[in-house]
Amino acid sequence: MRNVLSLVLGGGRGARLYPLTKWRSKPAVPLAGKYRLIDIPLSNCLNSGLNRIYVLTQFNSVSLHRHIRRTYIFDAYGGGFVELLAAQQTNEGALWYQGTADAVRQNLRYIEEPGIEYVLILSGDQLYRIDFAEMLATHRLTGADVTIAGLPVDRETAKGMGIMRLEDSGRVAGFLEKPQTDKEMDIVRMEPSWIDARGIPSRGRDCLASMGIYLFHRNVLVDLLTKTDYHDFGREIFPAAVRTHKVMVHLFDGYWEDIGTIRSFYEANLALAQPNPPFDMASREAPIYTRARFLPSSKFDGATVKNSLVADGCFVGDGAVIENSIIGLRTRIGRNVTIRNSVLMGADAFAHADEERTAGPLLGIGDGTVIEGAIIDKNCHIGHNVRIANDGSRTSSEETPEAVIAEGIMMIQKGAVLPDGWRFTR
Repeated sequence: MRNVLSLVLGGGRGARLYPLTKWRSKPAVPLAGKYRLIDIPLSNCLNSGLNRIYVLTQFNSVSLHRHIRRTYIFDAYGGGFVELLAAQQTNEGALWYQGTADAVRQNLRYIEEPGIEYVLILSGDQLYRIDFAEMLATHRLTGADVTIAGLPVDRETAKGMGIMRLEDSGRVAGFLEKPQTDKEMDIVRMEPSWIDARGIPSRGRDCLASMGIYLFHRNVLVDLLTKTDYHDFGREIFPAAVRTHKVMVHLFDGYWEDIGTIRSFYEANLALAQPNPPFDMASREAPIYTRARFLPSSKFDGATVKNSLVADGCFVGDGAVIENSIIGLRTRIGRNVTIRNSVLMGADAFAHADEERTAGPLLGIGDGTVIEGAIIDKNCHIGHNVRIANDGSRTSSEETPEAVIAEGIMMIQKGAVLPDGWRFTR
């Protein structure tokens, strides 16, 4: 695996994840209480034996850079690294990255270094666990120029994804982005028996979706990037490669979720807190890595907690009820607080012991507050008897300096201060 270089794409503005991307890039968005989205692709690489990794960043990248610098530190003997390639002016180009392919094109000097035979292209905002060694084995066994990870999906799911049409050999013969009509579906439809014959139960799924995970022969990738001015891998480079090169599929049938919208972020987090989560953060063979923090154990003072994840350094007061929720690092929760179906991202630091209540709400959640179906960003000061919930009447996007409603979900903005008795008004 030493001749494989991994490139993790940091993404652009992340508008569909706003306001979580108001102050940070998509890969830096917190996940499951103590992780960040970038930890998923980086952990998959490390667990697969890939330790030569570049992360390409551009937008709101300070917190992402800080997290990577503090987390992914290698010794001097393994030759591994996780390095950042931020958009910059060079002799080859003076513009910001114009898309995923352009980002890689502007960094070809690193791809063309000696000892690199394969290049793995990954997204920084997906939740999954995969062994890339198996994907590389598929690539070599089939003699592919390009191998793409493919996920069997049903027709309804296929309408929101890029769908591939395959030959019996597994070679990609066509690609259609988000097919909608029956005629388009028939063009890319696969026989369920074809999927079953490859050891994956079709379960009625007759389409193969692109997961946005690409493995290139280095020279093929360089050729595709230097002979075209395409900006995007999924919409341009990959379809072009299908026409001119041997592109094979590597089938995957585990959990995979693209965390691209507020709704998908919210639902993926809450699913992790269920008794039998679709994705298990705890794995002896393939753990998810993140920054090591020196925090005390969380303390519960007469609280009730059900189907929830509570990270380190939290305090939960007497009478508090937490159900189906994620509680992030260093969260202080007062007495008789109710939190249901919500994602709390915690705080970057503990509140000072000498803070005075007269200066405003303390960092954390005040007594008697109710939070239902909401996302609370980091470092929020929420007073007593506050109610944070969408009663169902607000479906369109609405925003105030403290809160945003998007996709029907109430979100409290990072660092917001909500006085006692606060309600969402516009």
